[in-house]
Order: sequence, then C-alpha cells, then structure tokens
Amino acid sequence: MKLSGRMFQTILGLSFGLLFNSSLMARDVAGISFSEQVSVDGVEKQLSLNGAGIRYKFFFKIYVGALYLPAKQSNADVILKTPQANRVVMHFLYDEVEKEKLVNAWLDGFEDNLESAAFITLKDRLDKFNAMFSNLRKGDVVLLDYIPEQGTRVTIKGEQKGIIKGMDFNQALLSVWLGEEPVTEELKDAMLGVVEEE
Repeated sequence: MKLSGRMFQTILGLSFGLLFNSSLMARDVAGISFSEQVSVDGVEKQLSLNGAGIRYKFFFKIYVGALYLPAKQSNADVILKTPQANRVVMHFLYDEVEKEKLVNAWLDGFEDNLESAAFITLKDRLDKFNAMFSNLRKGDVVLLDYIPEQGTRVTIKGEQKGIIKGMDFNQALLSVWLGEEPVTEELKDAMLGVVEEE
C-alpha cells in the first residue's frame, strides 16, 4: 500500500510521540525504574518525580533515593519550608543493612540538620520512627509519604508501619537528604534534579 506524504508524516509523528511519551513514563537509576508520576493514597494530586540518585558509602551502592513532589522544585530551602505532600522512596541495593546502622543514620541525619531544641522536640517521634525499621536487604523498598494534616506514613516492604505526626517531623526527615548537612551532596543534587544518575 502506498502512503501519501501527509499520512506518512502523521504516522511518523505518532511514532515519535509514543517514543517520547514512553521515555517520560519512567526513569532508570542503577537498574531501578521509577515512574515519572505516582498516586499516593490520601493525596488528591499525583506527585511528580523530582529527582533520584544513589546513596554511596565508600564505593558501595546502599540504596537509590527518589523524591516526589506536587511540582518539580530544585531549591532545597523552598522544599523544606513548603507544607506539601511528598514521597521519598528508598530502594535498597546493598546485600543487607542492619537496623542498628539505619537507626544511627537517622539519628545522625536529624542531629546534623537540626538545632538542639528542635531535635529534643522531635526525639520521641524519631524513636517511634526508628522502632518501625528492621534489617533491610537488597530489593527491599521503603516509602515515606507525607500526607498533609495526617503526617508521615511509613511503608516498609509493602507493609504500612504507622504514621508519624507533624509537618515539623517531615521537614526534619527531608533535611536528611536536602539539608545543610545532607547524607551526601551527590544524592542531594540528584534528588533535587540538578544532576541525573543512570
């Protein structure tokens, strides 16, 4: 069958459109696929992938961290000061991360990015948060969803562990990655969408 010039252009345009749209549907980091948009239970609007990157410890890949927001934002201060729904995904790559190391990492992250008074205010909630964790292994996924007026919902390996109340807690939690003393500058930049990792 012979195609007219107009029909050929239409088919070609549709093909490029489908190819372009499929590239927007997911992003791969370290072999892990992250959807460009997600629906979070309890949040009306879909959240968009702001950025994702790898948490390295020495030369080891520990996890891929991804940040979802209602609208993309590369300014960490704006994100930390805006009361909005968000999701952090941690997809573990390392063989096993012990609970004790996770707890110490959360403690360090909060202490490094909070004034002493703010840390004391959040300490009981941080203890409750830490109690939700166990050893995590390669392939395990942690979801940290902030739902306005409810709090931060913690889901580990597909099981909802509970909700930590307070926007202040969520802001402190986000500061672990986006604060003045982030877990790594490289992961901060990646989650802010400043750089992309493959």
